[in-house]
Amino acid sequence: MPPTPARITAVDTYDIRFPTSRELDGSDAMNPDPDYSAAYVVLRTDAGDGIEGHGFTFTIGRGNDVQVAAIRALRHHVTGRAVDEVCADPGTVNRALVGDSQLRWLGPEKGVMHMAIGAVVNAVWDLAAKRAGKPLWQLLADATPEWLVSQVDFRYIADALTPEDALALLRQGRRGAAAREAVLRERGFPGYTTSPGWLGYSDAKLTRLARAAVADGFTQIKLKVGADLADDIRRCRTAREAIGPGVRMAIDANQRWNVDEAVAWTRALAEFDPYWVEEPTSPDDVLGHAAIRAAVAPVKVATGEHVQNRVVFKQLLQAGAIDVLQIDAARVGGVNENLAILLLAARFGVPVCPHAGGVGLCELVQHLSMFDYVALAGTTENRVIEYVDHLHEHFTDPVVMRAGHYTPPTAPGFSATMRAESIAGFTYPDGTFWTADLAQADHTQADHASAGPAPADLAPDKGAAA
Repeated sequence: MPPTPARITAVDTYDIRFPTSRELDGSDAMNPDPDYSAAYVVLRTDAGDGIEGHGFTFTIGRGNDVQVAAIRALRHHVTGRAVDEVCADPGTVNRALVGDSQLRWLGPEKGVMHMAIGAVVNAVWDLAAKRAGKPLWQLLADATPEWLVSQVDFRYIADALTPEDALALLRQGRRGAAAREAVLRERGFPGYTTSPGWLGYSDAKLTRLARAAVADGFTQIKLKVGADLADDIRRCRTAREAIGPGVRMAIDANQRWNVDEAVAWTRALAEFDPYWVEEPTSPDDVLGHAAIRAAVAPVKVATGEHVQNRVVFKQLLQAGAIDVLQIDAARVGGVNENLAILLLAARFGVPVCPHAGGVGLCELVQHLSMFDYVALAGTTENRVIEYVDHLHEHFTDPVVMRAGHYTPPTAPGFSATMRAESIAGFTYPDGTFWTADLAQADHTQADHASAGPAPADLAPDKGAAA
């Protein structure tokens, strides 16, 4: 009698939040007080080898509980599946999750449910890479073009990218792959940093961090803009003086503007030589992006962080609306859909510069760019991965930066595994950090209440405007 195959026995979820808003880390014109958070998922098996699949999607605080609930709604599609079968063909899980007709009604393939699908699918790929004993980028780079094509859903994009097109691109990408892998291991993949440019930082902090970024080997930084034009002019001038003329400076509006505003604002900042303007308007506005791109050239237009699926990316490329495509490892439906998007970018010859401004996003997306370099696009020209210096210490395989470059991961998996003590500490609201923090807040509130009303000369003027 053949042995019973190992199966996935549990899909555990966690609401993990970090209090980044207290230092204004991550602040921008649309999100002034983000608490970087992860709706986290762990796939457990009865294989007996201790290997688990870890994945997550990124949020900025409130609503993370909704994202966790969405992941839980997918459990029945995953539990009970044979581990070997899932790892041999992660696309089966992707197709099952996307194809759930009742859950699909909540999208389709967009919003909270699609991000939940991405978290689970990424956990499957983490499990597959760990069991293969390879980092995910290498698992993908070593895979045959035929197998990679089998992982892509071509529905809705076949007018721009057929399976035959994809196969040709991947076969072309394999030429010289071994040499590029050697270069990657020696030099790493170029990054750029947003760490100096958060909107809530003072000019002094901006200057200090910008100079430090250049000293660390970064050749591009990024500034958040869009709240106040006079402030943006001052901050861009400050940053340009700090980094000098030979370092690229991108600007990021985080969807703040209407189309006409985006054009006027970008032109007003053009004297500081911005390399690209990122998310100048709604990520759903394909024609708006195209109009902005035509009007602000030679400043490039970049977007993708909030683009919800491969279909919108296809349209942005077909319309000639972007110069730079920004994938996000945790926004769309996981690795399978990001493979489709990377193939679309290669088909249209548009460089991919991933978004990674959030907890764990640097850890994940480096794998996708490294695969793209080694086995698809075959170049790092005008390609950089975003880097922010926040929260890496919470992962067992954190990113390693050297001279402004991402060092390729060597540990098996998707670099998604969070430290057990971080999960225990920052699970909301019952983790040890949040329990202590909420208790302190209650204690402070009680102290204020027991102090009684403020003296008359210190009490607020009730007649004054709020």
